[in-house]
Amino acid sequence: MATTFTPFPDLGNATPDFKLPAVDGKTYSLKDFSNGKPLVVMFICAHCPYVQAVEERLIALGTDLKKDGVNVVGICSNDPKDHPEDSFEALAKRWKEKNYSFTYLVDESQEVAKAFGAVCTPDFFVYDGALKLTYRGRLDNSWKDANKVTQRELYDAVQSLLKNQKVTEEQTASMGCSIKWK
Repeated sequence: MATTFTPFPDLGNATPDFKLPAVDGKTYSLKDFSNGKPLVVMFICAHCPYVQAVEERLIALGTDLKKDGVNVVGICSNDPKDHPEDSFEALAKRWKEKNYSFTYLVDESQEVAKAFGAVCTPDFFVYDGALKLTYRGRLDNSWKDANKVTQRELYDAVQSLLKNQKVTEEQTASMGCSIKWK
């Protein structure tokens, strides 16, 4: 498992448009998540140990932010050929079993991951109410052990946006497994 880090973000970039199928059987596009509030987009998957380590925290994040009207979207862009646990069917089963608190999309063509510039799982993007990138960093300060988390950096960035405050440009890169490109 080679660790990949996210690059420094191009803050202010617009959210790439997309239209993707979700594991709930519906198809969603960017407009479905555009409500004038922040938007969190997470590139995740099922097989990656980095994502597995934070999975419960991702579910909690979705639950916490839903209370504020913030949309949280997970996207899996991995090629399931070598990782069948990242197939549409397997992701749908896990989403249902774990009661994910966010919409989970599948980017089979990998075009959406490329448009966002996603490089790893997990890779997090936070957009403001005008859909401009304000945060691309890690979830929190302890990916491996939930008991050691003292800073919920992504959650805090969203809370700043909800209070009409500027998100700090000092952001720590997320890290994880590289996206499994075709």
